[in-house]
Amino acid sequence: MSTKVEEVIADAARLAVIDTAGDESAVGGLRSVEEGGNGLVSVRYECTLPGYLGWDWTVDLAVDGDTATVCESALLPGEGALLAPGWVPWSERVQPGDLEPGMVLPFIADDPRLVPGYTATDDEDLDRTAIFEFGLGRERVLAPESREAVADRWYRGSHGPSAASAVSATATCSTCAFWAPMAGSFRLMFGACTNEWSPSDGRVVSVDHGCGAHSQTEAERRLSEWPGHDPVINSGALDVLDLVSEPEPEPEPEPELIESEADAHGDVSNEAGSEASSSDDVAEELVAEDVFEKQVDEAPLAEDVVEVPAVEDEAAAE
Repeated sequence: MSTKVEEVIADAARLAVIDTAGDESAVGGLRSVEEGGNGLVSVRYECTLPGYLGWDWTVDLAVDGDTATVCESALLPGEGALLAPGWVPWSERVQPGDLEPGMVLPFIADDPRLVPGYTATDDEDLDRTAIFEFGLGRERVLAPESREAVADRWYRGSHGPSAASAVSATATCSTCAFWAPMAGSFRLMFGACTNEWSPSDGRVVSVDHGCGAHSQTEAERRLSEWPGHDPVINSGALDVLDLVSEPEPEPEPEPELIESEADAHGDVSNEAGSEASSSDDVAEELVAEDVFEKQVDEAPLAEDVVEVPAVEDEAAAE
């Protein structure tokens, strides 16, 4: 390949990479040039974008003589590129405990944990349970291997015989009145707790599990564990009462009461003054009557009256 052809390829490839990147600063130096058959050439440039360490800008060119035509340009990972993990469907990524309200798990047609309900297992108890469940319309039931796995998980869990409450319990759940056995093949190993005072209420417990809420146990009644102390008396808080002293004087009346009493006394004095004035009036009337009687007694009689001559009367009239 001539030098002129190499320059044409380099120029065309770099222009194509810059156009794909959208920014010349995102394109680094030349990494490699690989020739393919039929005039195809692949050119790689370093990618300087943040977060794309080890990635390369690639350009495929079709070379015909001294002419280069761009076929494709893209950003591809290199040997040391940081890649995302392989995509895994959500149905395969979900784990126990991931299910939340409103979520629905996908249907698994070939679930290895389930078998058709009418499949015989050569176990009389399991077959009877499967037939009963199939009669209720359930097309699939737990496979024998799944039943054993479930029983093992429950037995080794926090509601089995190895739990702290079971180790310290005085009796097992199988002898408790609040233990309700399960149906089916699990009835010999597990049941449900129905005691609201128990920490296992509403949960599946093994027959040899236990807790302090057993129906037949009784806690030993003990005295208080608080140490006894002598009573402490605070002498500074005592109030000394003098029961021999004289009684306290009565409180003085309030000003309003004094004014009301003064008004009352004023009314009494007014009544007394009116009575005195009325008595004086009576005395004056009595004196006036005495004087009138005395004047009447001293007045001259009719026979003692002296007649005046008529002449004197006419002179006086004139």
